[in-house]
Amino acid sequence: MKPSLFVNTLGASQLWRRLLLVCWLLLALVGCAPTKLLPPGQNLLNEIELKGVDKADAERMQTLYQQQPNSRFPIPKLLIYQLGTNFYDSTKVRRKLNEDLERYNQLIAEARPDSVEVAKLTQKRERRNRRFQQKLEKGNSIMRIGEPPVVYDTALTRQTVTQLDIFLKSKGFFRSSVYATDTVEDRRVTVTYHVHEGLPFHYTQLDYTIPDTAVERRILASRPQSLLHVGDQYDEEVIGQERTRLETLLKNAGYYDFREQYITLEADTSFAPTTVRLRTFVADPAPGQSHRLYTIERVSFISDAGIVRFGVARDTIVRDSVKFLAYEHKIRPRILDNKLEVRPGDHYSLANTLLTQRQLGTLDMFRFNTVNYRRLPRQSNTLADSVRGQLAAIVNASPAKKFQETTEFGGTYVSGLVGPFANVRLRVRNPFGGAEVLEFGIRSGFEGQYNIASTDDETSGNPDAVLTTQIGGNVNLVIPQFIIPFRPQRYLVQYNPRTRINASYTFVSRPQYTRTNAEATYDYIWQRSEFHQYVFTPADLSIVNTPFNSIDPAFLANLQELSNQGFPLIQSFTRQLVPSINFTSLYNSNDFNETRDARYLRLYAEVGGLTRKIYQAVFPDLNVFNFARFSADYRRYIKLDSKSYFVYRFNVGAARALTPTTYYPPGSDEQQTGLIIPYDKFVFAGGSSSVRAWAPRRLGPGSFSTLINGKQNLAQEQPGELLLEGNVEYRFPLYSFINGAVFTDFGNVWLLHADESRIETNPDYKNAQFAFNRFYKEFAVGSGFGLRFDFTFLILRLDIATKVYDPTYPGNRWVIRNFGFGARQTAFNLGIGYPF
Repeated sequence: MKPSLFVNTLGASQLWRRLLLVCWLLLALVGCAPTKLLPPGQNLLNEIELKGVDKADAERMQTLYQQQPNSRFPIPKLLIYQLGTNFYDSTKVRRKLNEDLERYNQLIAEARPDSVEVAKLTQKRERRNRRFQQKLEKGNSIMRIGEPPVVYDTALTRQTVTQLDIFLKSKGFFRSSVYATDTVEDRRVTVTYHVHEGLPFHYTQLDYTIPDTAVERRILASRPQSLLHVGDQYDEEVIGQERTRLETLLKNAGYYDFREQYITLEADTSFAPTTVRLRTFVADPAPGQSHRLYTIERVSFISDAGIVRFGVARDTIVRDSVKFLAYEHKIRPRILDNKLEVRPGDHYSLANTLLTQRQLGTLDMFRFNTVNYRRLPRQSNTLADSVRGQLAAIVNASPAKKFQETTEFGGTYVSGLVGPFANVRLRVRNPFGGAEVLEFGIRSGFEGQYNIASTDDETSGNPDAVLTTQIGGNVNLVIPQFIIPFRPQRYLVQYNPRTRINASYTFVSRPQYTRTNAEATYDYIWQRSEFHQYVFTPADLSIVNTPFNSIDPAFLANLQELSNQGFPLIQSFTRQLVPSINFTSLYNSNDFNETRDARYLRLYAEVGGLTRKIYQAVFPDLNVFNFARFSADYRRYIKLDSKSYFVYRFNVGAARALTPTTYYPPGSDEQQTGLIIPYDKFVFAGGSSSVRAWAPRRLGPGSFSTLINGKQNLAQEQPGELLLEGNVEYRFPLYSFINGAVFTDFGNVWLLHADESRIETNPDYKNAQFAFNRFYKEFAVGSGFGLRFDFTFLILRLDIATKVYDPTYPGNRWVIRNFGFGARQTAFNLGIGYPF
């Protein structure tokens, strides 16, 4: 055994002894079984079992339990609560409460008649009183992290039996039965719910009874879209969804007054065993009356709702039969008219009403908007007038502030250094009268980076860390329509089309070099649905420049050594022109705080440098590379309960040069040819949103390890041409606004093309290339624990991850046996928002 390995193993064994000692101390502090916290004559609900469920949804049935045992995963909350009781004395808390109230009452009496001071003292008294009351009701802070013992209640068990029986009947198990038994052992209760399902009932016939023939025609015409089918199992939940579908169908067809209460469904099970004949009734609003079909007679749009000017009437502009009213028309009516799906002469439609509100909301011009309807009086009492009605639609939109300024201050923790940053953004709404959004942004900050040109330990190869300076700015203009030669705006308006023009500039200064990046993009953005967005960028042009005289000679020598090993970081320090075309499809059904059961899928494709001969003819001193890039990121958010989630993610990326490129390396007048990708277009692994046990962009490639001066280099970014990674994370509440997470990440990057000359020089270089017979052995694995501070408007995140399996580690790759909190083994990630 190597001495270093013996030391690491010994350290791990000492760690486990300490953890075991902590566990014994916790048990000694608790000093009693959890059941001793219970009042006399009461028992602890320990476990619930569900037996006899075969075809029904067992998981749904478990959510109907009126009592649940104390949570044991990921932390035993009853044990924590019990630990907290050893430091809790309700008598002492009540005495302190009374003393505090008496003290503040005296201070308030002394402060009179100063009303300001009295108000401050009263607020402090009430605030402290609430804290003491919370301690009396829920215990101290340790007890509130845990859970009080769940006292078994037979009445709640009977309620659960009733709920389970109702659920089974609602799912077509009409001959089911449920009963419960409980067993008590050492004051711990195990409840067992015994279920007899019986055979489920299925539909054999679906009938309709609809006196109103016009309504009947519309409903029967929609039968192919019905949620009920012959042969399906009876399900009251689906029946409720069908009622909602029919209501929406008729509201979209012009029946403004129609309500779901007009629809009833009756089930008849008397014809044959386990069969149901289902009949749908649609009642008339009153005996002898038909449902009224409404047409929109006129539309008014008030674009400055909420603003009042006494004695001044709003100016009116009529466009496409719509009246636009405002004291001053700051937004051109043509733009607003394109967003209106509620039109004079059309039948009333709930879908068009909601679409109009959504499209006006996406303009970001209004604080809120509503579409209200008013019934117009009948013109006569004829039969036709009794079944037809007219509506006046009024769109009210309250304008948002023209200027909005946002300032952000924060910090990053990278390479062991804290780097402050500041961002200032100014948003200008409607600068040119066309509902445009113009944004200016300035950002500056410092960020820690490893200095690969030096090391602070000749034996370990650990690099120095330095702070880099980053300064940048951008200008962004969003136009609420496509800027194209033709004008199909009426057809495209339902997709919320936008054109975005963006220009940005970034300056980076490091001890080793200075670098600038100027970029301009032209994007078309549209939405297929509320959750699905497309972005097509026909023009993405960036110019990257690193002046050769700004590159440190020692740093340049290290870059050359890495280039000889096959790693193209040196390409990042050439003068480059990167033109490309890209397309993004983004589906995300989650919200900002990720509180939904949702899915996320982002597909991205990019092709660059196809017309590089044209660019090189105009800019002969710039390197232009052609390449293709693709990525797919899928995430699944599974909601376990109101605050617990299971999340998993798979991320795949690939980048490849299309043809060989002739270029000039930095500081050289000799041309070289190779399959070159712009450095920023490579794929990387590691970091706070990737495999968190590795530093950002430092994982891989494959099982090959880059060397500097013969030592493993942990500071160097590791670009790859193929990325495969995944994450699994369980999120759960801890205390108040503090949530926790346990996670495991895996992944790596590989190179796709072989360089035989480098393999001859360094045979280990082949381990950087992807191979089907070994890639699954080269997945790096890291696990850890995280804290999330959820302030609703902002989520701060701290993740601590340690390496479990390192494919690049010399020797035994199961590096978890070397567990420690050093930078080589464990990473600390600070961030804003969830990692994915």
